[in-house]
Amino acid sequence: MSRPPQFTPSSAVRLAPSILSADFARLGEEVRAIEAAGADFVHFDVMDNHYVPNLTIGPLVCEAIRPHVQIPIDVHLMVEPVDALVPLFAKAGANCITFHPEASRHVDRTLQLIRSHGCKAGIALNPATPLAWMDHVMDKLDRVLLMSVNPGFGGQAFIAHTLHKLREARRRIDAHVATGGQPIGLEVDGGVKLDNIGEIVQAGADICVAGSAIFGAADASGGYHGVMSALRHAAATPEFPSSHAPRRTPPCH
Repeated sequence: MSRPPQFTPSSAVRLAPSILSADFARLGEEVRAIEAAGADFVHFDVMDNHYVPNLTIGPLVCEAIRPHVQIPIDVHLMVEPVDALVPLFAKAGANCITFHPEASRHVDRTLQLIRSHGCKAGIALNPATPLAWMDHVMDKLDRVLLMSVNPGFGGQAFIAHTLHKLREARRRIDAHVATGGQPIGLEVDGGVKLDNIGEIVQAGADICVAGSAIFGAADASGGYHGVMSALRHAAATPEFPSSHAPRRTPPCH
């Protein structure tokens, strides 16, 4: 049997630690630490106990952490409805806002709304949500976020079928760019850890969200340089064996 096609990234994978797994009692310190360790984004999970069965954080927390970091804040809205929160997060300092298309009555309009407030716009697709949602809004997408777990809780295992979905999403994005379309980031969120990030990147992801895999593996000094460096090495090494992963690192959100 032939091996599935692999994506060769043009640059190093970008890492987006999810602060859902951070120590909320010292959140300012935590986001400064991940930036110092080389994080590319702060991933900000918003859950409403309606679209997903959990309740997390809102615009006030986004506004509170904005002065602590220079890197972009990547807001993932797991809420329904969506549009009323877009201007609030844009004002609070979000740089990119993604939402679930099932939670918006007018996906094209919501994407335009996000962009009109100066943020990059994206859609987030659950494991059973088809990629067809991309097809008619490609010109308005800056990012596609594939959920590799069902949203709502951290600590879940990576759903293996996501690798096939990643390859197909990458094919569609590359075809769009080849015909003159804008670049679109391909992000993966859920169960990303040391022993699978290489496969995930080879399948097409260029942004990886990791929560407890990072925040559960702090350096002795309290920073995250060690785990961030290990994730980058593993991302560049598809055959990186799971036995090399620190035992203390659980699957992440």
